[in-house]
Amino acid sequence: MAGRSGEAMSNEVPRALRGWFVAHGVVDWMFAVPLFLFPDAFLRALGWTVVDPMAARGVAAALVAIGTQSLLSRNSTAPVYRELLSLKILWSFAATLGFAWTTLSTGPRAGWMFVAIFALFNVLWMYWRRRLRVLIQ
Repeated sequence: MAGRSGEAMSNEVPRALRGWFVAHGVVDWMFAVPLFLFPDAFLRALGWTVVDPMAARGVAAALVAIGTQSLLSRNSTAPVYRELLSLKILWSFAATLGFAWTTLSTGPRAGWMFVAIFALFNVLWMYWRRRLRVLIQ
């Protein structure tokens, strides 16, 4: 049976989703490295006036973990992708809410950049989670 786009229904993971996992891993690492090594300088350059290096490095550690798993799992099966997408949806949703709350109350305007990045990834991951569910039926 064929899906909406003519793809065969199977445990195949669309090439575009695999590409998004790689892109996500790279983006996570691009933010994680300076956030982990130089949290004060990195965040002050983005407009933060108060920086908690422990919290910043905690976020960096999460980015490293999720980003690395995205890279390591890029050749996995559809069921693995389904579970990782669930994790990514939960993480990006919670991060979006937390960053929005902080930016509204005390954060710098640059906080909206993080809200936007995490919100866009959340929408992307929800799209792929729904699409993957259809493809592997």
